[in-house]
Amino acid sequence: MKITIERAELLAAVGHAQSVVERRNTIPILANVLISADESNATFRATDLDVEVVDRANAVVERAGATTVNAVTLHEIVRKLPDGSTVSLTEDGASGRLSVSAGRSNFSLATLPKEDFPEMASQDYQSEFSLPAGALKRLFDKSEFAISTEETRYYLNGVYLHVADANGKVLRAVATDGHRLARIDAELPMGAEDMPGVIVPRKTVRELKKLLADEEAVIGVAVSDTKIRFRAERLTLTSKVIDGSFPDYTRVIPTANSKTLEVDAKDFSRAVGLVATVSSERSRAVKMKLDEDRLVLSVNAPDAGQAEDELAVAYDDEPLEIGFNAKYLEEIAAQVDRENAVFLFNSPGDPALVREGGDETAVYVVMPMRV
Repeated sequence: MKITIERAELLAAVGHAQSVVERRNTIPILANVLISADESNATFRATDLDVEVVDRANAVVERAGATTVNAVTLHEIVRKLPDGSTVSLTEDGASGRLSVSAGRSNFSLATLPKEDFPEMASQDYQSEFSLPAGALKRLFDKSEFAISTEETRYYLNGVYLHVADANGKVLRAVATDGHRLARIDAELPMGAEDMPGVIVPRKTVRELKKLLADEEAVIGVAVSDTKIRFRAERLTLTSKVIDGSFPDYTRVIPTANSKTLEVDAKDFSRAVGLVATVSSERSRAVKMKLDEDRLVLSVNAPDAGQAEDELAVAYDDEPLEIGFNAKYLEEIAAQVDRENAVFLFNSPGDPALVREGGDETAVYVVMPMRV
């Protein structure tokens, strides 16, 4: 194999590969990227056996072939090469090495046999559809923060993507860690009606962001009970889904909350972050004290001090005092794209519902704390 490729093109391809491979593993081939070249282009494939990414890069192919090389090492070399340089990758079958050269820089890297490189088994997908990258990005970006990091509750370690009924069928993403919940809806794409509900793992959600960088692109999605595949013009990301049942999230979304607070999302986020600087790192509890058109955010940390900030808001219900984890409030406020965040409360012991203005396609729930 011998190919010539622009540094920027190679850096993007190897960057996608090295972010998928596991740094520590007992199977050496899983640290490698499979580089394949045919008459027309080059592909870079990497996997950790749960997630597989394939990048089709523009390259001049002088000799077809394939080999595998350490993804992290190749990425570091390419990253440090000068901008605008042209890189030549040449496999020497006799020595079992891959030659990497650019200008006066030359490297000879150890390889492993391409036959040992695992590929995800292909299968029939039950549902295939397409939707704009921007719509898919919104679903995952706005729900990712609520994914649980508690490994024992593995079924919460991802985003539940499924078809739901909300005055008509919608494509819905839900994530929760038991303390906060995000529920995001998008218009149901044609062909997605019979899609099985799947839990997309946290690592896949993170890798998916690279594929969705161009929000104008159209992304092909294929779903089965065990796998999900996202395909853009250049990148294909295939992932196993979490084998488990997502809990009935509808039971924790309050429907009787009637006390409504409307507040500027950026002002609210700033004020929460400001008063939380003196709160305990263990709990980061912030008290919200509400009366007519007035919100007072306060923290009382005996070991550190006290803090208070006041905001003008829209609120005309009975006075209310309720506490929340400051980190959760900041993360929810950060999701609000519209000018105002709308909080709906019931009592100090009940979860709060949060919306982005009048938009009901994005709903957040946060559990209260004692303060």
